[in-house]
Amino acid sequence: MYRPITETPVDESTPATHARGNPHHNESVNDNDSLWYKDAIIYQLHVKSYRDSNADGFGDFRGLLEKLDYIEQLGANTVWLLPFYPSPLRDDGYDISAYEEINPTYGSIDDFRALLEAAHDRHIRVITELVINHTSDQHPWFQRARRAPKDSPERNWYVWSDDPNKYAGTRIIFTDTEKSNWSWDPEAQQFYWHRFFSHQPDLNFDNPEVVEAVKNVMRFWLRMGVDGLRLDAIPYLIERDGTNCENLPETHQVLKDLRAALDAEFPNRIFLAEANQWPSDVRQYFGHSDECHMAFHFPVMPRMYMAIRKEDRTPVVDIMRQTPEIPEDCQWAIFLRNHDELTLEMVTDEERDYMYREYARDPRMRINVGIRRRLNPLMDGGRRQVELMNALLMSMPGTPIIYYGDEIGMGDNIYLGDRNGVRTPMQWSADRNAGFSEADTAALFSPLIVDPPYGYHTVNVGAQERVPTSLLRWMRRLINVRQEYKAFGRGTWEPVDAANRRVLVFIRRYRDELILCVNNLSRFAQYVELDLHALRGMVPLELWSKNCFPGIGDLPYLLTLGPHNFLWFRLMPPEQAKSYQRST
Repeated sequence: MYRPITETPVDESTPATHARGNPHHNESVNDNDSLWYKDAIIYQLHVKSYRDSNADGFGDFRGLLEKLDYIEQLGANTVWLLPFYPSPLRDDGYDISAYEEINPTYGSIDDFRALLEAAHDRHIRVITELVINHTSDQHPWFQRARRAPKDSPERNWYVWSDDPNKYAGTRIIFTDTEKSNWSWDPEAQQFYWHRFFSHQPDLNFDNPEVVEAVKNVMRFWLRMGVDGLRLDAIPYLIERDGTNCENLPETHQVLKDLRAALDAEFPNRIFLAEANQWPSDVRQYFGHSDECHMAFHFPVMPRMYMAIRKEDRTPVVDIMRQTPEIPEDCQWAIFLRNHDELTLEMVTDEERDYMYREYARDPRMRINVGIRRRLNPLMDGGRRQVELMNALLMSMPGTPIIYYGDEIGMGDNIYLGDRNGVRTPMQWSADRNAGFSEADTAALFSPLIVDPPYGYHTVNVGAQERVPTSLLRWMRRLINVRQEYKAFGRGTWEPVDAANRRVLVFIRRYRDELILCVNNLSRFAQYVELDLHALRGMVPLELWSKNCFPGIGDLPYLLTLGPHNFLWFRLMPPEQAKSYQRST
């Protein structure tokens, strides 16, 4: 991932592909590209938050289907759906009580099939959640386990102990609500293990029956036509005494087993690993291209925020230096915000204090070990800052993920509990209920954002469609520019040193594409001199305007940038640049 500027370009050829495992899968998406996820623009949304078609106050699949054209126009070619399964909804659907069903609030299986077909007709792929670390305590598996005799096969589907001090070296993730990873079950007369909330008991992946049951859940959704599965909380699948119960070798054996089943039956579908760990630990979840195809790069996210607030590229460059090489057919997934808190687990104590001080001065903005705010409020509503952060998202290594509503600059509600403040209804228009629902306002699953400056009367899709310079229309152009060049999704990342640390400069290189990205992290205008003598003779083509800049020579290349500005160039030979040069 981190390579010197002088390195020879990599020819990343596409391996042979196979037919899909499901003969009924809609063939309108390009099934012949096994590396499709490298060129994806992922749009993350919660069905309940997007569009309500039946006026019950909750978004549903039919409402989402109505808005697929909007997603297509944005430029997103993959949709990541948060959990939509039956659930007590004590953890926004991640507490699943039935794996192979649809929460009736969101629609039916037929509605989901119709959504898949409509998405594939628009060349949009769909990724769903495979929450396998834990279930709800209302799941029939757990109810059966707690009622079964101690040490019975049924009890063995979950992790039990008579001693609540077992696995004492394991950290508590939800520090705001949980005091232990063990909870007492009065019916079972034992403690059960949970890495998250106490109402989410962990499955026992030392039990082969559990692994086979998870495979069957996987098969159910993939046979329906789902293109990928996000594996939630996978570092915690296995427990062992004397360890921190994270990233254990046995966990990777489980993943290899699941991947083997995926490849055998469903070629060209993918696993996306949610492993909130340091890059060297996350690297293991790719295996030898035999575990997950993709993994989130959690540590790079907070360092983008640090860099722009400190006006110093060092946090980003340092974490990229720590990012190991990954197999050529694997990919990082990067994001600025999502449905969870802006997690600060993978930072130092000093860095965490800095982030709290700069981005979450009100304690209500904090939760667990993170910050529960959306992108636009984090940037204090600064348009240039929001643009720069999105430019980094689209140009750094990996597949970018856009959280619904961030493309129009939606705000948050820190007065709602848990992480619900960043999960409010999508703001479609200034009409009643923001165009989200025709239900009574009191019936909506969540209050709307109504107060300035982020209230839906001013921040909505309809208003931004009418303004050529709106954030929404700017985001469409940004995505369109990125999609013109495979180097952004598949290329190397080569930092370019510069004396001015307020400017982050790097090159993305893939086959004959050479992209130079220059980012001013400062709130003031900056200049930067770049040593590009290894590329002398090349002509920079600015990607938005398609204007040619002066050719690179032996002297340092001088660029000036306005506050929080960025420039993307394609570097090309003079003879190739001639077709872009305009007469004056």
